[in-house]
Amino acid sequence: MLSALITAVTIKIIELIASMGYWGIGIGMAIESCNIPLPSEIILPFGGYLVYKGTLNFYGVAIAGAVGGTVGSLVSYYIGLIGGRAFIERYGKYLGLPHHRLVQAEHWFSRYGNSTVFLTRLMPGVRTFISLPVGAAKMNIGYFTIYTFAGSLIWSLFLTYVGLMLGENWQLIKPWFHIIDLVIISAIILAIVYLLFKKTLR
Repeated sequence: MLSALITAVTIKIIELIASMGYWGIGIGMAIESCNIPLPSEIILPFGGYLVYKGTLNFYGVAIAGAVGGTVGSLVSYYIGLIGGRAFIERYGKYLGLPHHRLVQAEHWFSRYGNSTVFLTRLMPGVRTFISLPVGAAKMNIGYFTIYTFAGSLIWSLFLTYVGLMLGENWQLIKPWFHIIDLVIISAIILAIVYLLFKKTLR
Protein backbone atom coordinates (compact mmCIF):
# COMPACT_ATOMS: atom_id res chain seq x y z
CA MET A 1 0.00 0.00 0.00
CA LEU A 2 2.84 2.39 0.87
CA SER A 3 4.55 1.57 -2.44
CA ALA A 4 1.34 2.36 -4.34
CA LEU A 5 1.00 5.65 -2.45
CA ILE A 6 4.60 6.64 -3.28
CA THR A 7 4.00 5.77 -6.93
CA ALA A 8 0.83 7.86 -7.02
CA VAL A 9 2.57 10.83 -5.39
CA THR A 10 5.55 10.46 -7.73
CA ILE A 11 3.24 10.60 -10.76
CA LYS A 12 1.73 13.82 -9.42
CA ILE A 13 5.21 15.26 -8.87
CA ILE A 14 6.17 14.36 -12.44
CA GLU A 15 3.08 16.17 -13.65
CA LEU A 16 4.07 19.13 -11.46
CA ILE A 17 7.59 19.15 -12.91
CA ALA A 18 6.20 19.04 -16.43
CA SER A 19 4.00 22.04 -15.72
CA MET A 20 6.38 24.06 -13.48
CA GLY A 21 9.76 23.21 -14.99
CA TYR A 22 12.68 24.16 -12.76
CA TRP A 23 10.38 25.06 -9.87
CA GLY A 24 8.82 21.60 -10.03
CA ILE A 25 12.24 19.94 -9.89
CA GLY A 26 13.32 22.13 -6.98
CA ILE A 27 10.13 21.44 -5.03
CA GLY A 28 10.37 17.72 -5.68
CA MET A 29 13.97 17.59 -4.48
CA ALA A 30 13.12 19.68 -1.41
CA ILE A 31 10.37 17.21 -0.53
CA GLU A 32 12.79 14.27 -0.80
CA SER A 33 15.36 16.05 1.36
CA CYS A 34 12.72 16.60 4.05
CA ASN A 35 12.77 12.82 4.55
CA ILE A 36 9.61 12.21 2.54
CA PRO A 37 10.01 9.11 0.32
CA LEU A 38 9.97 10.78 -3.08
CA PRO A 39 12.95 9.36 -5.02
CA SER A 40 15.32 11.77 -6.73
CA GLU A 41 16.14 8.82 -8.99
CA ILE A 42 12.83 9.60 -10.72
CA ILE A 43 12.67 13.39 -10.40
CA LEU A 44 16.07 14.17 -11.92
CA PRO A 45 16.08 11.64 -14.76
CA PHE A 46 12.69 13.02 -15.77
CA GLY A 47 14.30 16.47 -15.71
CA GLY A 48 17.02 15.03 -17.97
CA TYR A 49 14.31 13.78 -20.30
CA LEU A 50 12.89 17.31 -20.49
CA VAL A 51 16.38 18.50 -21.40
CA TYR A 52 16.43 15.84 -24.12
CA LYS A 53 13.15 17.24 -25.46
CA GLY A 54 14.57 20.76 -25.42
CA THR A 55 12.09 21.97 -22.80
CA LEU A 56 14.67 22.68 -20.09
CA ASN A 57 18.39 23.43 -19.84
CA PHE A 58 20.75 20.75 -18.50
CA TYR A 59 22.54 22.95 -15.97
CA GLY A 60 19.28 24.63 -15.02
CA VAL A 61 17.82 21.26 -14.03
CA ALA A 62 20.93 20.27 -12.05
CA ILE A 63 21.07 23.59 -10.19
CA ALA A 64 17.33 23.50 -9.45
CA GLY A 65 17.79 20.00 -8.04
CA ALA A 66 20.76 21.04 -5.92
CA VAL A 67 19.02 24.16 -4.58
CA GLY A 68 15.85 22.22 -3.80
CA GLY A 69 17.84 19.49 -2.09
CA THR A 70 19.72 22.06 -0.02
CA VAL A 71 16.53 23.86 1.06
CA GLY A 72 14.89 20.59 2.11
CA SER A 73 18.04 19.53 3.93
CA LEU A 74 18.09 22.79 5.86
CA VAL A 75 14.55 22.08 7.05
CA SER A 76 15.70 18.67 8.32
CA TYR A 77 18.83 20.24 9.81
CA TYR A 78 16.75 22.64 11.91
CA ILE A 79 14.40 19.86 12.98
CA GLY A 80 17.44 18.02 14.32
CA LEU A 81 18.91 21.19 15.81
CA ILE A 82 15.73 22.19 17.63
CA GLY A 83 14.51 18.71 18.56
CA GLY A 84 17.92 17.33 19.50
CA ARG A 85 18.93 13.70 19.80
CA ALA A 86 16.00 12.85 22.08
CA PHE A 87 13.55 13.93 19.37
CA ILE A 88 15.35 11.84 16.72
CA GLU A 89 15.45 8.82 19.05
CA ARG A 90 11.70 9.08 19.52
CA TYR A 91 10.49 10.04 16.04
CA GLY A 92 13.42 9.21 13.77
CA LYS A 93 11.95 5.90 12.67
CA TYR A 94 9.07 7.82 11.07
CA LEU A 95 11.59 9.91 9.14
CA GLY A 96 13.68 7.03 7.83
CA LEU A 97 16.19 7.22 10.68
CA PRO A 98 15.78 4.29 13.11
CA HIS A 99 18.17 3.92 16.04
CA HIS A 100 20.80 1.81 14.23
CA ARG A 101 21.03 4.34 11.38
CA LEU A 102 21.29 7.20 13.87
CA VAL A 103 24.22 5.48 15.59
CA GLN A 104 25.83 4.81 12.20
CA ALA A 105 25.43 8.44 11.12
CA GLU A 106 26.88 9.69 14.41
CA HIS A 107 29.85 7.35 13.99
CA TRP A 108 30.54 8.70 10.49
CA PHE A 109 30.23 12.29 11.64
CA SER A 110 32.54 11.64 14.59
CA ARG A 111 35.14 9.95 12.37
CA TYR A 112 35.05 12.04 9.19
CA GLY A 113 33.75 15.38 10.47
CA ASN A 114 32.10 17.88 8.16
CA SER A 115 33.08 15.94 5.03
CA THR A 116 30.48 13.35 6.11
CA VAL A 117 27.76 15.68 4.85
CA PHE A 118 29.34 15.93 1.40
CA LEU A 119 30.04 12.19 1.07
CA THR A 120 26.61 11.06 2.23
CA ARG A 121 24.92 13.33 -0.34
CA LEU A 122 26.25 10.86 -2.90
CA MET A 123 24.99 7.78 -1.05
CA PRO A 124 21.46 6.57 -1.90
CA GLY A 125 19.43 5.66 1.14
CA VAL A 126 21.63 7.79 3.40
CA ARG A 127 21.63 11.19 1.72
CA THR A 128 18.16 12.20 2.87
CA PHE A 129 18.35 11.52 6.62
CA ILE A 130 21.91 12.68 7.41
CA SER A 131 20.71 16.25 8.04
CA LEU A 132 18.84 15.25 11.20
CA PRO A 133 21.78 13.92 13.27
CA VAL A 134 24.09 16.61 11.88
CA GLY A 135 21.62 19.25 13.03
CA ALA A 136 21.41 17.59 16.44
CA ALA A 137 25.22 17.68 16.57
CA LYS A 138 25.04 21.46 15.89
CA MET A 139 27.33 21.46 12.87
CA ASN A 140 28.18 24.95 11.63
CA ILE A 141 25.29 26.00 9.39
CA GLY A 142 27.57 27.66 6.84
CA TYR A 143 29.70 24.55 6.31
CA PHE A 144 26.57 22.40 6.30
CA THR A 145 25.02 24.48 3.52
CA ILE A 146 28.19 24.48 1.40
CA TYR A 147 28.83 20.73 1.71
CA THR A 148 25.17 19.92 1.16
CA PHE A 149 24.92 22.04 -1.98
CA ALA A 150 28.19 20.65 -3.40
CA GLY A 151 27.17 17.03 -2.86
CA SER A 152 23.62 17.65 -4.09
CA LEU A 153 24.93 19.34 -7.23
CA ILE A 154 27.09 16.33 -8.16
CA TRP A 155 24.15 14.00 -7.52
CA SER A 156 21.86 16.20 -9.62
CA LEU A 157 24.33 16.44 -12.49
CA PHE A 158 24.74 12.67 -12.55
CA LEU A 159 21.05 11.73 -12.55
CA THR A 160 20.08 14.53 -14.94
CA TYR A 161 22.75 13.29 -17.36
CA VAL A 162 21.40 9.73 -17.07
CA GLY A 163 17.92 10.98 -17.96
CA LEU A 164 19.32 12.97 -20.88
CA MET A 165 21.16 9.94 -22.26
CA LEU A 166 18.12 7.68 -21.93
CA GLY A 167 15.85 10.23 -23.59
CA GLU A 168 12.40 8.77 -24.34
CA ASN A 169 13.39 5.69 -22.36
CA TRP A 170 14.21 7.59 -19.15
CA GLN A 171 11.86 5.37 -17.12
CA LEU A 172 14.13 2.40 -17.85
CA ILE A 173 16.36 3.66 -15.05
CA LYS A 174 13.95 2.36 -12.40
CA PRO A 175 15.03 -1.34 -12.53
CA TRP A 176 18.66 -0.17 -12.32
CA PHE A 177 18.24 1.84 -9.10
CA HIS A 178 19.93 -0.76 -6.88
CA ILE A 179 22.80 -1.34 -9.31
CA ILE A 180 23.43 2.41 -9.53
CA ASP A 181 23.30 2.59 -5.74
CA LEU A 182 25.93 -0.15 -5.45
CA VAL A 183 28.21 1.48 -8.03
CA ILE A 184 28.07 4.87 -6.28
CA ILE A 185 28.57 3.43 -2.80
CA SER A 186 31.46 1.26 -4.02
CA ALA A 187 33.14 4.28 -5.62
CA ILE A 188 32.82 6.27 -2.38
CA ILE A 189 34.21 3.40 -0.30
CA LEU A 190 37.18 3.04 -2.66
CA ALA A 191 37.82 6.80 -2.47
CA ILE A 192 37.78 6.72 1.35
CA VAL A 193 40.12 3.69 1.44
CA TYR A 194 42.49 5.44 -0.97
CA LEU A 195 42.54 8.62 1.11
CA LEU A 196 43.13 6.70 4.34
CA PHE A 197 45.91 4.66 2.69
CA LYS A 198 47.52 7.80 1.32
CA LYS A 199 47.35 9.44 4.74
CA THR A 200 48.97 6.38 6.36
CA LEU A 201 51.92 6.56 3.98
CA ARG A 202 52.76 10.15 4.96
